[in-house]
Amino acid sequence: MSEEIDYEALPANAGFAVNMLAGALAGISEHAVMFPVDSIKTRMQVFAASPVAVYSGVGNAFSRISSTEGLRALWRGVSSVVLGAGPAHAVHFGTLEAVKELAGGNEAGNQWVATSLAGASATIASDALMNPFDVVKQRMQLHKSEFRSVFTCARTVFRKEGLAAFYVSYPTTLAISIPFNAIQFTVYEQLKRFMNPSHQYSPTTHIVAGAVAGAVAAAVTTPLDVAKTILQTRGTSADSDIRNCRGMTDAFRVIWRRDGIKGFGRGLTPRVLTIMPSTALCWLSYEFFTRIQPHLSPIDSLLSTMAKPTRQQQKLASVLIPPSSTASSNAPVTPTAPKTPADEGIEFFKSEVRPGDAPICVYELHLDTDGGPHKDRSVRAILSTPAARNGVFKTNFPLDGGTFGRDRFAERRLPIDYSKSIHIDLPISHAGAFVYWVEYDSDTPGQRIKGREGFFNIDPHLRIKARSPILDSQSLKPLSPDYGGAIVSQDKYVNLPLNGLAILTVVSKWMGSITKWRRHFEEASQRGYTMLHWTPLQERGESESPYSLRNQLRFDPAISTDSDKIKQVLEVAREEYGLLALTDVVLNHTANDSPWLIEHPEAGFSPANSPHLTPALELDTAMIEFSDNLATKGLPTIINSEGDINTVLDAFSSMTEGLNLWQYYVLDVSRERQAVESALTSGNYIPWSGPEVAGRSVVELAHIARSRGIIKGLDSLSSRFCVKADAAVSAGMVKAAFTQITDYGALGEAWVKIVDVINVPLYEEWKEDARAAIENIRNRVRYTRLDAHGPKLGEITKLNPLVESYFTRLSPHSEADPLAYSLANNGWIWNADPLQNFALPPSKAYLRREVIVWGDCVKLRYGSSPSTNPWLWNHMLTYVVSLARIFDGFRIDNCHSTPLEVGTVMLDAARVVRPDLYVCAELFTGSEDMDLVFVRELGINSLIRESGNAPDPKELSRLIYRHGVGKPIGSMDGACMMSREELPSPAGNGPVRPCVISPLNGALPHALFYDLTHDNESPLDKRSAEDALSTGALVTFSYSAIGSVKGFDDLYPKLLNLVSEKRLYDVTGLGKQSGIAKVKRVLNHLHLEMVIGGFEEGHVHQENDYIVVHRVQPTTQRGYILVAHTAFSKGSKDRGFINPIKLRRTRAKFIFGANINISSYEVSKTATSLQGMPSELVEMAPVVVPQGLDSEGPYAEIVVPESFPPGSIMIFETQMQNFDTSIDEFCSSGAQEVFDSLDLVDLNVVLYRADGEERDATDGKFGVYDVPGLGKLVYCGLEGWMHPLRHIMRYNDLGHPLCTHLREGSWALDYIHERLNHQVKNLPNLAKPAQWFNERLDRICRGVPNFMRPKYFALVVSTAYKAARRSVIEQCSDFVVSGHSFTHDLALCAVQLHGLVKSASLDPGKTTSSLAAGLPHFSAGWARCWGRDVFISLRGLFLTTGNFEGAKKHILAFASTLKHGLIPNLLDSVRSPRYNSRDSPWWMLQNIQDYVSSAPDGLSLLSETVKRRFPKDDTWVTWDDPLAYAYSSTVAEIIQEIVQRHVDGIHFREYNAGPNLDMQMMDAGFNIDIHVDWETGFIFGGNEHNCGTWMDKMGESQKAGTKGVPGTPRDGAPVEITGLLTSTLDWLDGLSAAGKYPFKGVNATIDGKKKLVTYKEWANLIKASFEKCYYVPLDPLDDPKYAVNSSLVNRRGIYKDVYGSGPGREWSDYQFRPNFLIAMTVAPELFDHKRALGALKLADEVLRGPLGMKTLDPLDLQYRPNYDNSNDSTDPSIAKGLNYHNGPEWGWPLGYFLRAYLQFSMMGADEEVGLSQHEYLSIPLIVIQEKSKTLYHLYKILLEPRQHIQNDAWAGLPELTNANGQYCADSCNTQAWSASTLLDFLETVHKRRGT
Repeated sequence: MSEEIDYEALPANAGFAVNMLAGALAGISEHAVMFPVDSIKTRMQVFAASPVAVYSGVGNAFSRISSTEGLRALWRGVSSVVLGAGPAHAVHFGTLEAVKELAGGNEAGNQWVATSLAGASATIASDALMNPFDVVKQRMQLHKSEFRSVFTCARTVFRKEGLAAFYVSYPTTLAISIPFNAIQFTVYEQLKRFMNPSHQYSPTTHIVAGAVAGAVAAAVTTPLDVAKTILQTRGTSADSDIRNCRGMTDAFRVIWRRDGIKGFGRGLTPRVLTIMPSTALCWLSYEFFTRIQPHLSPIDSLLSTMAKPTRQQQKLASVLIPPSSTASSNAPVTPTAPKTPADEGIEFFKSEVRPGDAPICVYELHLDTDGGPHKDRSVRAILSTPAARNGVFKTNFPLDGGTFGRDRFAERRLPIDYSKSIHIDLPISHAGAFVYWVEYDSDTPGQRIKGREGFFNIDPHLRIKARSPILDSQSLKPLSPDYGGAIVSQDKYVNLPLNGLAILTVVSKWMGSITKWRRHFEEASQRGYTMLHWTPLQERGESESPYSLRNQLRFDPAISTDSDKIKQVLEVAREEYGLLALTDVVLNHTANDSPWLIEHPEAGFSPANSPHLTPALELDTAMIEFSDNLATKGLPTIINSEGDINTVLDAFSSMTEGLNLWQYYVLDVSRERQAVESALTSGNYIPWSGPEVAGRSVVELAHIARSRGIIKGLDSLSSRFCVKADAAVSAGMVKAAFTQITDYGALGEAWVKIVDVINVPLYEEWKEDARAAIENIRNRVRYTRLDAHGPKLGEITKLNPLVESYFTRLSPHSEADPLAYSLANNGWIWNADPLQNFALPPSKAYLRREVIVWGDCVKLRYGSSPSTNPWLWNHMLTYVVSLARIFDGFRIDNCHSTPLEVGTVMLDAARVVRPDLYVCAELFTGSEDMDLVFVRELGINSLIRESGNAPDPKELSRLIYRHGVGKPIGSMDGACMMSREELPSPAGNGPVRPCVISPLNGALPHALFYDLTHDNESPLDKRSAEDALSTGALVTFSYSAIGSVKGFDDLYPKLLNLVSEKRLYDVTGLGKQSGIAKVKRVLNHLHLEMVIGGFEEGHVHQENDYIVVHRVQPTTQRGYILVAHTAFSKGSKDRGFINPIKLRRTRAKFIFGANINISSYEVSKTATSLQGMPSELVEMAPVVVPQGLDSEGPYAEIVVPESFPPGSIMIFETQMQNFDTSIDEFCSSGAQEVFDSLDLVDLNVVLYRADGEERDATDGKFGVYDVPGLGKLVYCGLEGWMHPLRHIMRYNDLGHPLCTHLREGSWALDYIHERLNHQVKNLPNLAKPAQWFNERLDRICRGVPNFMRPKYFALVVSTAYKAARRSVIEQCSDFVVSGHSFTHDLALCAVQLHGLVKSASLDPGKTTSSLAAGLPHFSAGWARCWGRDVFISLRGLFLTTGNFEGAKKHILAFASTLKHGLIPNLLDSVRSPRYNSRDSPWWMLQNIQDYVSSAPDGLSLLSETVKRRFPKDDTWVTWDDPLAYAYSSTVAEIIQEIVQRHVDGIHFREYNAGPNLDMQMMDAGFNIDIHVDWETGFIFGGNEHNCGTWMDKMGESQKAGTKGVPGTPRDGAPVEITGLLTSTLDWLDGLSAAGKYPFKGVNATIDGKKKLVTYKEWANLIKASFEKCYYVPLDPLDDPKYAVNSSLVNRRGIYKDVYGSGPGREWSDYQFRPNFLIAMTVAPELFDHKRALGALKLADEVLRGPLGMKTLDPLDLQYRPNYDNSNDSTDPSIAKGLNYHNGPEWGWPLGYFLRAYLQFSMMGADEEVGLSQHEYLSIPLIVIQEKSKTLYHLYKILLEPRQHIQNDAWAGLPELTNANGQYCADSCNTQAWSASTLLDFLETVHKRRGT
C-alpha cells in the first residue's frame, strides 16, 4: 500500500537549488578537513629551490613544516578553499544530478555510461569556477609564501601575471578532473550498488565506496596533478624553465627532464591520503544533506501568520480548506505520477488567485498549553507554553504532499520565541481522520515529551446532480414530476453538504435482480432521496441474513455475480437519478458456513488459538447434549411458563456441576504435594529469598505465594488444573516457613494446606461464574421462548437447543481437531467496554454466557496487526477496497465491536481508492465520550441517531433540537465571530488569498437522523401507524443528514425479518399504495433545498403532543415552518391543544398540509410482495394566516384547524416583513473611524468605568447595568457587556439571561448611548461614538423583531469593542503593537485604570484624569490616587505603552506636592495629601529615571518647572491659600531636595495628627523619622507604631488587641528602599558626570564634619555594605563574615527584608519576603551573582504562587495566607485582616521576580570573559540553551496570569489572592501595579530580543 521511498532521491520539487545546496555543504566539509595533507602534497610536487623544502615523505613533511614554520602553515590558503569550494561544489553536484537525470542515470540497471557523462559535465562546469581559487590556494601553500591573505594573493597574481595566470592550468585541470571524476563516479556508483542493493541509507557504504573510488581516481591522475601544480605555482619559481611553462606539454617536459619517470609520481601518497578521506567525507556529506534537505526545505513556510499587525495569534492550528473544485482544476494528473489530494492542495495554494475565487475557509482551533485539544475551549495556548520549547507539531495529514499513511507524520518545527504566540497553518485538502500532537523538550535534559493527541475529522466532498425546485415559485404549491418538480439535471452538479444527505435504506435481497433496479432508483429519486443505503450485496450464508456473509469477495448470485455490472448500475443511479450509493461493511464476523473457514480456522477464535475458551466450549457442548435429552429426562421440551424455565434450568444446573469445571480454576492438590516433595527430595528447589515467612499463618503464606507470582496460570482456563505453582520456588518457601519440619512428606502436606487456602477464592470465582452462566441462560430462555415480544422458538431440540450455541463446529474431516475447528460465534454484550474484545482474555463472556450471540456468524480473529493473521487481513482488505471502488460510502456494521486497529487499517485502505468516502455508523457504546473515540479514530462522518427511540413528544423534540436544529434563530457566531483577512500561502510560496476565519469549537459528532432504521420496530408497534407522517416530517426539517427505510414510507405494519423474509419489494412510486411517499417527496426535496440554501438556523417548540420546527435562512430571513401533531398513542382522532403560533414581524403562507387515513392495520397474508397498510393521504384545505398587531408590533398567527388529528402536519413559508437586508453591514460599519478619533481617556469611558467611577463622573445618574437573572455587570463600558457576550456569541447561547432581557425590551440598548451622551459636556469626543451607537441601536429597535435583538446587539457591541480595543493598541508603543494578545490585555489595563472622575484629580482646581490604584475599591475620592501605587505602576502602564504625556502629568503633580522631602501616599486631589510613606519618593525618583531614559527628549523633564503646593518651610496651607503655589522648582531641584532632605534627616509629626487623620493609629505612629547611616550608606526610618512602606496594614481590632499595632512596621532599612536609593545615586552620578544634572552630590555631616559626598561615593558605600548587611549565608560557619544573629535565622541563602529593625523586632530582619526582588531589579550591582541566583531560585520555590508572590515565607510563624478584613476574632494574627502582608499572594512583586530572575540568569549566560578557546567556541550553544530555558520557565509562569486576565470579568489582575491563587473577596479585582510589573517584564524581554 505505501510507496517505497528511495532515500537517495530528492523530492520532485527539490530541484536544482536543493542539489546545489547539498553539494556546497559537502564540498566545504571535504576540503576543510583534509587541507593540511593537501598542503603537503603541493609542497612535494613543487621542484623546490631550497633544501629545507625538499621532503622525503608525508611524515617527514609534516614534521619539518610544523617544527620550522608552525602548524598554522599547514592551514595557509584554507580560506580560499572555503570561498571557492562551496559555489564550485554547488555547481558540480547540481550539474551532476541534472545531467544524470537527462542521461537516464537514475533508472534501474547498470547505467555507467550515464554516470560517467554526468561526472565529466559536472567537472567542466565546477572547475571553471574553482580554478582561480585553486591557484591562490597553492601559491599560499608554498614554502616561504609571501601571501597571508587570499585577496592580497589574488591581487598580486593579477597585477603581475594577468588574468591568464588563473587559467593557465585550466586545460590541465580538466585533463585531470574529467578522467578523475569519470573514474570516481563510475567506481563509486558501481561499489554503492554492489554494497547497498536496497538503496537504504548506509553511512558505511558511502564512506567505503567514496574512499575507494577516490583512491583509484587519485592514483591514475597523479601525473597530471604534478603538471598542474607546476603550472599554478610557476609565478613564484626562480627557475626560468618553470616560469616559462605555457601548458601541460611544457610541464611534462620539465618533470621528465628533472626527475624522470618517478617525477610523475611526486606526491602520490599524500594525494591519495588527501583524496580518500575527502571523497569519503564528500559522498557521506552529500548523501546526508540530500537525505535531510527534503525535511528542511519547507521550514520557511511552516509558521505563516496573518497579515494585520494588530491581530496577534494565539497558539492554534488553522485548518485551511481550499475550494475543492478549484484545487482539482489546478492539479493536472499525469499518467506516471497521479496527484494525490494533498498534492493538489499544495498546488492550489501555489497557483495564482483567479477572478471569482471564493475566499478560503479558515477554521481556527485554539489549543491547550501543551499543544493538545482543550475540551471546553476556555484556555487558549500562549507564548510560554511547553509546546514552544523546541516544539515540533506532528500530524499524519500529508502536509508535504503524497498519500496519507497513518504512521507517516509531517512535522512543523515551532519557533523558539517565548514572546510570540505560536500559529500553524494546515492546508487540508482531503477527507479523513487525522491525528496531531506537539512534541517538546522536558525539564530533564535529553528527554522529549509527547503532548496529548488531538484529532481533526474532515468531511468528504460529495457531489450529486442538481434538481429543479419542488415548489412553484409563485403559488408555492408542490410540483409533480410531470410539471417539472424536482427533476434531476442532466448536466449540472452541486456540492452536497453532509446535512443534505437523505438516505433511503433498502434490503438488497428484496430488490431482486439488478435488471429491475431502475424502478427502485426512480422511486427513490422521486421521493427526494439523495443516497441509497444497501444492506450487504455479498453472497449470504445459510441463515440468509444479509449480515452473515458467506463469501466477502462474491456478490449474491440472485443479484449479479459480476461486480462490473453492479458498478455500472450504480453509476446509472448517480448520473440519471442523482443517487449516491452506500453499503454496509461487515468486518467483525463471517457466515458460519464460509467455506474458507475450513482452510483458515485461525481466522476465528477457537480453544486451539484462544485456550481460555475451552471450558466455555465444554459448557456449550453440554447444553446442546442436554437439549437433545430433555424428553428422555422427563423434562419439558416446550416452555409455557416460568415454572417450566425453573424446572429445566434446575436440571441443567445439576448437570453442569457434574462437569467439574471448577478444575479449570484451581490447583491440583495431589499434584502440588508430589511436586513439592519431589523438588525437596531431589534438591531442585530455590532457597527462599522473599519476605520473612517463618512463623506466618497458612493464610498469610497463601497471600505471599500469590503476591510473589509463585502461582502460574491464574485465569488462563486453558485446561483442567492449568493453575499450578512453581515447584522449585514453592518448595523453597515451605522449607523456609516450616523450619521445625524436616520430613519432606510433612512439608508436602504443609504446602497442601497453603494450596487449600489459595484454592478457596478460586473455587468461589468458579461458583460465581457458574451462577452467572445459569442466570444468563435463564434470562435468554425466558426471552426467546416465553416473552410476548420474543421470537418464541418453540420445541427444544438438538438443532434448536435451549439457547443459541456459542460455537460453530466445523468438520472438515474425521481427524480434524475439534478444538481447532470449534469457532466462537459473534454477538454483543450489554454495557460492555467497546474497546475490549470480549473473545480475548481476561474476558470470560463466553463462559459466563454474557454474549447475546448470533449463531450464524463466526467472530473474526484479526490479532493486533496484519502480521498476526496475514491471510485474514489480506482477505478483508481485498473485500473493503473492492467495495470502495464501487460505493460512495460505508456504514460500519456493528461498529462498536470493531477493533479500532482493524477499522483504521480497513478505512485507510478504502480512502486510498476513494478519498471522499462517506462513513457512517451506529454506535452502542453507552457513552458520548466513547463515541468520540470511534469517531476520531475511524474518521466517522455521521453517527446514526433514531427518532423512534423517543418515548414521548418531549423527548422527540429534544432529539430534534440536539441533532437537527442547527444554529438557533438569531445566532451570533456567523455575524460576530467570523472575520475576513488575508492569508499568506501555507505552501511557503504562492499568492496571498482572501480568507474567512471562523473559530472552531468542539462539537457533537455529526448526526444521520433516521425516522426509522431497518432493524427496529415499525411506528405501529412503537407508537401508532399515523405517527409515521408526523415523525417523518419532523426528521426532514432537521439540519442534519436524514434517513429512512422503504417500509416506513410505504407503511409496513411490522418489522420485517431480515433472515426469513423472502418476498420482494413492491415498487409503488407515488401511487395509491405508496403510504406517505407523496409527502416525503415534498419534505425530502425541501430538506435538500434548505441545506443547499443555507437555512442553517432553526427553532424547536414542543407543546403537548405538538412539535413545531421553524427553519430560517439568516441572510434573507426567509424560512419554512412545520407544525406536526404527533401520534404517540393509538386510536385518538382528537385535535389536542396548542396555542396559536405567533411569528413576530413575519408573514406566513400555507404550502401544504396532510394527515393519513389508514383503513386497516394489517396487510393481506396472501400478498406475494412486500406491501404497506392500505391508506389514504388526506390533503388539507389551505390555511389562511392572519396578521395581527399588539404592543410588541405586527405578527402572523398560525392557528391549527379544528380538524387536525394526531399524525397531521402542515408547512408554511415564512418571510420576515420589511427585513432590512443591509442591517448587518450597517451595524458593523464605520466603527474604526469613530473610535480612532478618541484619546485614551475617552476610551476609558467607552470600554470600562467601574460603578463608583461612573456614579462619580455622572453625579449618580448612571452606574453599572443590572441584568435581571444575571446581576450587575462589572463595567459600564463595552468590556462589561463583552464578558457575557463572549460566551453567548461563541456558543450561540440565546437562553442566556442577557438575551432574555434584550428580547424583553430595549433598556440595555438605550443605556449604551445615553450614558455616553450624558458625558459629552466633559468629554466632547464622546459625541461621535454616542451618535454611532444611537444610529445603530435605534435602527435595531425599529427594524428588528425582538427575538433577533440579541444578535444585533451583540454585533454592534462586539464591533465597537474590537474597534475601540484596536484604537487603544494603535495609540501604544511598538512594543505593545507588535506584542501578543497578553501584552494587549495588560496594556488595556492602563486605559482601564486611568480615567476622569470628578472627586479625584491631579490638580486641586480642576478635574483631570488620574490613575486609580485598583478597582472597585479605589475608584474615586481620596482613595483613588496613591503616590506609591502610581509610581510602582507608572513604568509599566504608561512608559512601556508609550503614554509619556500621562506619565509626565503624574510626575509633575506629585513633584509639586513635595514636603518634608517626601511625596504623599494619599494625594486626595492635591488638597489634603498625607505624608506617611517612606518609600514613595524613591519610587517617584525611579520613575523619573525611567521616564528620562525611555521618553522622547526625556531629559528635558529635569528642567520642567513645577509650582510648589507648600511653602519652603513645610508649613501646612490649604490649596487655595496665597502661600500655596507661591514658588517654583525644576524637577532636577526637586530630585536634589529629596536626596538632600534625607541626608539632613527628616523628623516631623504629621499634620492634623490624631483620630481625624487616622482613627486606627496610635499617637506615636504619627511621628515620622528618617535618617542616613553613614557607616553603611543606608536610609533608616520608621518606628514600631507606623508602617511607611507598601506593607502598610494597621491593626484595627479592639477585640484582639491589635488596634494601632502595625502588621508589618518594617522600621529600619527596608531592602527595596536601599535598592531604589542605589539606583537613583548611580543614575545621578552618570548624569552629573555628563554635565546633564546641576549637582555633584549631597552635603552631609559625618562624624561631626560637613562634607560633600558625591553620588558615586555614597553609592559605593552602599555597595560595599550591602552583601555583609543583608545576606544570610547558606553555611552557618560563614555567619561571622556577615551582620547575622545566628539565633534569629529562620531560612538561609536569603536576603534580609530589613536591616536594623527596631528593638524587640530584630527577628523581622530575617523574614523571607519578596521585597529583595525590587532591589535586585533596580540595582543588580548590589548583589553577588551566585548568591542572588540562589535566593531567586528559593523565591521561585517558596514564595511564588499562581498569580503573585507570597508576602511571607510559609515557614515563618507569622505566616497566615488567607486575608479576611471582616474577621473580628480574638486571633491577633488575622483579626481585621492584620495578616494583609503576612502570607497572602500579591500580584505586583511577581513582575519584579520575573525581571530579577531574567537579569541574573542571563547575566551568567552572557559572561564570556576568561574562557579558553574551546570554551569560547561553545558559548553560542550554551547561551542559547540557557536563555531558552530561562525564558521558557519565566513565560510559563505567565500562563496563570494570562488565563486570569482573559477569563475574568474585570479583565485585569487582582491586587492579591489567598493561598495558592485562591480568590480573595477583599482584594481589588484589578490592580494597577499587578498589570504594570508584568508589562515591565515583557518589555524588558522585548528590548533584550531587539539587542
